Amino acid sequence: MNENFKRLFKKYSSPYKGMFAGSIGLSVLSVVLGMLPYLAAVKMTVYLISGQKSMQYLSFWCAAAALGYILKVIFSGWSTSISHKATFTTIRDIRKQLVAKLSRMPMGNILDTPSGQFKDTIVDRAESLETPLAHLLPEMTANILVPLLILAYLFVLDWRMALLSLVTIPVAMVFMMGAMKTYPEKYKESVKTNRDMTNAIVEYVNGIEVIKAFSQSASSYKKYSDAVVRNASYFYQWMKSCQWYMASYNTICPAVLISVLPIGFLFFLNSSLPAADFITVIILSLGVVGPIIAATGYVDQLAGVGTIANEICGILDAPELIRPDKEVLIKDLNIRLERVCFSYREDSPEKALNGVSLSITPGTVTALVGPSGSGKSTIAKLIAGFWDVSEGRITLGGRDIREIPQWQLADKIAYVAQDNYLFDDTIRENIRMGKKAAADREVEEAAKAAGCDIFIRKLENGYDTRVGDAGGRLSGGERQRIAIARAMLKNAPVVILDEATAYIDPENEAVIQSAVARLVKGKTLLVIAHRLSTITDSDQIVVVKDGVIASTGKHSELLNKSGLYREMWEAHIGAKDGDLKC
Repeated sequence: MNENFKRLFKKYSSPYKGMFAGSIGLSVLSVVLGMLPYLAAVKMTVYLISGQKSMQYLSFWCAAAALGYILKVIFSGWSTSISHKATFTTIRDIRKQLVAKLSRMPMGNILDTPSGQFKDTIVDRAESLETPLAHLLPEMTANILVPLLILAYLFVLDWRMALLSLVTIPVAMVFMMGAMKTYPEKYKESVKTNRDMTNAIVEYVNGIEVIKAFSQSASSYKKYSDAVVRNASYFYQWMKSCQWYMASYNTICPAVLISVLPIGFLFFLNSSLPAADFITVIILSLGVVGPIIAATGYVDQLAGVGTIANEICGILDAPELIRPDKEVLIKDLNIRLERVCFSYREDSPEKALNGVSLSITPGTVTALVGPSGSGKSTIAKLIAGFWDVSEGRITLGGRDIREIPQWQLADKIAYVAQDNYLFDDTIRENIRMGKKAAADREVEEAAKAAGCDIFIRKLENGYDTRVGDAGGRLSGGERQRIAIARAMLKNAPVVILDEATAYIDPENEAVIQSAVARLVKGKTLLVIAHRLSTITDSDQIVVVKDGVIASTGKHSELLNKSGLYREMWEAHIGAKDGDLKC
């Protein structure tokens, strides 16, 4: 058994081990009761051969056979119900742990992994544990135990006939082994092929707007369709390669009478096997093979469970941001970066930041400016705790943020990105995420402050309008204003705006700037802006280039001492003039 599967089963199913044990017991009882019709058939056949004709005797065994079958169905259903309840509760716990793990992983690890892969693992691979847990444990246990008990009885009855009843099983298993010898590798490759198809589908759906805009429908659809065809072709070829083996197994394994009937008849003729025993062996030998075939039906699931467990544990064992759970004392909100270096990949020689030192005083406005890819957003996200620094440290109130619980750091910082995510819920609930206990009145006041109350009320259902998947029913500017309203409602003492006004149209920019001014009054603001005219009054402007701080100062100071800032400002003013001329 795969070590990771053992680990998952031991950790997540232990609270429900009583249910699993009860399910196994009921399953065993079900299979035992299922043998009662075979025993009844033996008794009635031997009785009739002996020449007796008591209807009372025959009726008793007919009733026993019927009762055995009915109880078998009842206990089997009961066992399945219990095992599925325990299994789906276990899978629920595993999924909750997987999702909780994502919240502790560095953002870089998550962004580098296709979203389709996470969906595949959390939804599909976790769901694949249903058969091993709900069926394999109780049913395979019962289907192995009962044949062993029957064989024990047959050995007591006549050891020769007991061995004959087993002849077809090892022969059939040779063919089964032929099909199963490459199963783990084949299943692992099937998971990869299926994941590639999932990623291609997600990419195609998410990029449909770009595909249409740039007339890339044919090439993009071909990439998607090729992935689907590869997936189907792989499974077809795999099943085709196993077809002869499995057909042979399914033909040979149940053919137990091929050996039992002729040789048993010879034993009967030479008087070494009584007729009653011969009949008993014939009927019970048929009862041996059925459960064994049912048990081997789960072998493929058992072979594939290692791949499933490895993939789940791959996420659970991924590096994570190590943070304490207990709240710590933060004496003030002074933010300091001390010789910070950072690389998005541990094995990458390229550094996104290289020796960055910066101090942000509480209650002030600090603006980060610089060319695209210079490291501005990286600094903001490191302060928000999305990653851990590679070297150096970042402190809040003199305490390393790695020593601050993630939830406590999140309470101190409101982060608004350029492209914020909205959940497929109402506008009211998307804003309320900034403060879950907020009353409707507080939500609406935040929306007014963010300049989005007017457009919200024009919608069909107002604040109760659902925004669609990722906020797809709203424009980019509308989504951004709702995200800003959410940050306002949160009322955190530190606010980070990562180009948060990028999607705001000119006529609404003044409203947003006014709202931001109210939002950050008395707070610490770190803003990344692509429009330099919006940050000229900042207490501190930090010019970032190639992962280092090129210059720091106020707007007027930087115009005199920073050539890069002066070039950016002149380009910005030129662009504004050009816009006016248009």
